[in-house]
Amino acid sequence: MATKQRPVIEREEVVVKFVGDSGDGMQLTGSIFSDVAALVGNDLATFPDFPAEIRAPANTVAGVSGFQVHMGSSKIFTTGDQVDVLVAMNPASLKANLKWAKIGATILTDSDAYDDKSIEKAGYKIDPLTDNSLGSFNLVKAPITTLTKESLKELGFDTKSAERSKNMFALGMLYYIFNRDLDSSFKYFEQKFKKNPDVVKINKIVLQAGYNYADTVEALESVIHVSAAHMEKGRYRNITGNVAVAWGLLAAAEKSGRPLFLGSYPITPATEILMELSKHKSLGAKVFQAEDEIAGICSAIGASFTGALACTTTSGPGLSLKSEAIGLAVITELPLVIVNVQRGGPSTGLPTKSEQSDLYQALFGRNGECPVIVIAASSSENCFTYAYMAAKLSMEHMTPTILLTDGYLGFGSALFRIPKMADMPFIYPPLAEPNDPDFKPYRRNAETLVRKWAIPGTEGLRHRVGGLEKENITGIVSTDPLNHQVMTDLRAQKVEKVADFIPEQEIDGKPEGDLLVVSWGGTYGAVHSAVSQLQKEGKSISHAHFHYIMPLPKNTGTVLKGFKKIVVCELNSGQFVNYLRMKFPMPNISQFNKVQGLPFMINELSAKFNQLLEEK
Repeated sequence: MATKQRPVIEREEVVVKFVGDSGDGMQLTGSIFSDVAALVGNDLATFPDFPAEIRAPANTVAGVSGFQVHMGSSKIFTTGDQVDVLVAMNPASLKANLKWAKIGATILTDSDAYDDKSIEKAGYKIDPLTDNSLGSFNLVKAPITTLTKESLKELGFDTKSAERSKNMFALGMLYYIFNRDLDSSFKYFEQKFKKNPDVVKINKIVLQAGYNYADTVEALESVIHVSAAHMEKGRYRNITGNVAVAWGLLAAAEKSGRPLFLGSYPITPATEILMELSKHKSLGAKVFQAEDEIAGICSAIGASFTGALACTTTSGPGLSLKSEAIGLAVITELPLVIVNVQRGGPSTGLPTKSEQSDLYQALFGRNGECPVIVIAASSSENCFTYAYMAAKLSMEHMTPTILLTDGYLGFGSALFRIPKMADMPFIYPPLAEPNDPDFKPYRRNAETLVRKWAIPGTEGLRHRVGGLEKENITGIVSTDPLNHQVMTDLRAQKVEKVADFIPEQEIDGKPEGDLLVVSWGGTYGAVHSAVSQLQKEGKSISHAHFHYIMPLPKNTGTVLKGFKKIVVCELNSGQFVNYLRMKFPMPNISQFNKVQGLPFMINELSAKFNQLLEEK
């Protein structure tokens, strides 16, 4: 704990961002800092910001890597608009991120990094640390690289090892600023680097040195205290959206009694789902890293035919490649979970940035009349819930389900209360019984229109599958035009009937009023925060956030009719709003869109909502 007596500033919430070159370890630094925040009881949301180029030149704006942490003593819904503390390890990271710092924010930077060459490569004409351009901030200039080397000098470690650990010196200073204990990080080092005692020793020494140095810095006039959040009793962990998806699929496999199979090809930002599931062979997960996207989904369809909870994971370009195979799963009426962690497009687009531009592709991106269930997660932690629900709906209704997350959710993290399996909803796969005298491959349940799942090798259940149209009930290949109409209608009606098994759409606020804000997917946190802010000001505004998209909740039309104006907010050019206009032609539906690879800011949403409320 801090030894020098400084004033303590109580803050309900704080946003901290770590930025530097790709090799500066900002992702690790941010992760350790957020884990410590979770341990002391803060609620939090985090988001790593990777450079788009794999090997961008050092000390350039294009090579800046970042990690943002929003922590607080109350529920945190976003990773924050502007930052209270910016840790910038070089001129390029300062240049790229200064616009996100609040006036009066603390900026901690490594003064050793500001040589003439680095300053020029960052796009500065003169040194920003000496030209008074940072006068509106609390600037803490520390010779971090030099001090890191000095702290390790007596132990004889080489210069390269010392320079690699300068991020721990900066982290030590942050621990002082937030009055954090070092012990939990010491234990982390001992566990992570237990095979390399020298690395453990280096990190401990440098972290302590950074903490001690901060105790002497006159520019740090105070320390910040963020109290623990009041949360429901339970066991929590800091979890990313991609890990939460993996856990949700594992939970669904256990609850349904079906073995889990994942057939996937690595693609940013979805690869971590494959990586996480590969760790859980002990839970029965089978993971196949395929040679391409098509092989990945086709292996999953084969696994589904054999009775597995079959999944494939991808991002937008990969979903394009999987489209024909999704049609195969639709026409064979087999369960399949397709997780699409959306990124900026088109084509390769912005691989490390987040967007919501794959909704049209999820809804319509296949040949023929080819409906599937489409749902979307809205936070890193509820990726678990909606992965579970995607598996449940897919198996119980014998049709593919696309789960939409995005890079913001998949890479970002939040506190997750680990549920008990006994509390999860039951999953009832419609398995056909051996030697069922009434069995026909496409005989359907009268209520749900779902066919039985006939597992190969089960006595008396032999049947044919394939990509050609099937005859109703018997399942034999058919080119009869009237039968094709019947089967097309049945497949569409089966998906529409899913609306009977999902919750009705909820409204945050009154069911009638001047303005209804509609959102879906990963925009929930920012939109909810903006709407809540205006509701506290007495504005007539409500919020409807959609998780179930195909089919829509049964009361969607009723929800929309209760308001004079509707605005749909999404990180694309207007895909969900046009989908709603197709379903519910209404003249009062407007839109607010952003396609920058960045999430919504709360203040830009509030400004738009106020504008709409003031217009006659």
